[in-house]
Amino acid sequence: MDPLTSIMAGRIALSSKKFLRYGARMPRYALKIEYHGQPFSGWQRQDGHASVQQSIEEALARLEPGPHRIAAAGRTDAGVHALGQVAHCDLKKNWNSFRLSEALNFHLKPLPIAITDCSMVSDEWHARFSALERYYIFRLLSRRAPATHDKGLVWQVSHDLDLEAMQKGAQHLLGNHDFTTFRSSMCQAESPIKTLDMLDIEKITGWSGVEFRFHVKARSFLHNQVRSFVGTLERVGAGHWDAGDVKDALEAKDRSRCGPVCPPQGLYLNQVRYEQNPFEN
Repeated sequence: MDPLTSIMAGRIALSSKKFLRYGARMPRYALKIEYHGQPFSGWQRQDGHASVQQSIEEALARLEPGPHRIAAAGRTDAGVHALGQVAHCDLKKNWNSFRLSEALNFHLKPLPIAITDCSMVSDEWHARFSALERYYIFRLLSRRAPATHDKGLVWQVSHDLDLEAMQKGAQHLLGNHDFTTFRSSMCQAESPIKTLDMLDIEKITGWSGVEFRFHVKARSFLHNQVRSFVGTLERVGAGHWDAGDVKDALEAKDRSRCGPVCPPQGLYLNQVRYEQNPFEN
């Protein structure tokens, strides 16, 4: 048996075991999704606008005719990308997980959306409400020449940035706070109080040049919160703000005290963490 056939046979056997475990019911599948956000108005279905959610639901309808509604861990905005978005769907047929992902990828062509993993889960499991942590990455490119290969995948500035100053400013944002300053005026969350678990910044040399990567983790986020953080910290790195100004802005609890909200194209939903990884064998 060649290696590819062996892998497929293993996935089919695993899917059969999961079906026996969960019994005869309308099966629920977890989907791990990667997408380029540029062509879409965001994750969420919107009348008259292309969305990632609608594209996947239409692909599902090609497999099982009828209306479909899927739920996702994160509702990314227009232009935001995903490396590890997680959603779930309920289907009538007991699909082999590998074949379901292959069929969806076929019907999603040529859109820049890919189902990179698929697994049957219990009907109590929910892509959004079972999530314990969302992990975002923001890519900020620092170079004068226009980005070519990374165009649409990074936020580009033409000036140098002070990594140490940005790291000092980021420390003021960690922990449990009222993040009204860093919350969109259109945010629908009931409370501005959130706990930020991680905001690390690293400086790397990528193929497009010097890049600053922001690694941000929390159980949940407010609308535009990560982009507000990055836009504010960029001002610190550029020397227009001091690190202490970030603390003052946070404590002001005033949206007008926020730095500029950076554009969406550098933001990626990188990973969603659950108590048990639904895609582990």
